[in-house]
Amino acid sequence: MVARAVPGTAPVVAAAAEAAALGGEERALVERHRYGDPKAFEEIYERFGEMVFNLALRLSGDRDEAADLTQEAFLRIYRHLGKFRGGSSLKTWVYRVALNLCRSKLSRRRPAEPLDDAEPVDPARGPESQALAGDAGRQVATALTALPPAFREAVVLRDLEGLAYQEIAEVLGVRTGTVRSRIARGREALRRLLARAEESTP
Repeated sequence: MVARAVPGTAPVVAAAAEAAALGGEERALVERHRYGDPKAFEEIYERFGEMVFNLALRLSGDRDEAADLTQEAFLRIYRHLGKFRGGSSLKTWVYRVALNLCRSKLSRRRPAEPLDDAEPVDPARGPESQALAGDAGRQVATALTALPPAFREAVVLRDLEGLAYQEIAEVLGVRTGTVRSRIARGREALRRLLARAEESTP
């Protein structure tokens, strides 16, 4: 007996087949969104909403601004999600959208004072990155906002968001060697900023 296709199901079947071919639950979520399932985007927000807010907060240093950036980032994600083709993980793509938005909005601020050029240092985690990993202390948050944007992005993505070097390279659109250099220099700059803050504390 030959099974007959149910009218109107061909696009959904084709979408499911494409998702299976490309692999992964994330891809299936994208296909569901593309074909009009409102719950798919809700699941994407539940999965990545906190992640995007934390990124925006750590780059901006302001909770209200981070909330606004998160809302705008998800508007962009909603509009452009159908263009996602699986060249990277959905998480990486969401990070890239959010980061590009933060860059655009935060670049309108007065630029941070440039730091003296320095040779790359050992990227092994030091005391400052242990503090970062626990997101401890207002001084750390303040020091982060004082870093040059390229350093701040790399340090936040590695030490606070926990991305692998290759993931960071994909988000930033640079080589892994560049990522390692920015993280090393960002950590060293952060050490100096935290040391200055400690010296000035009564």
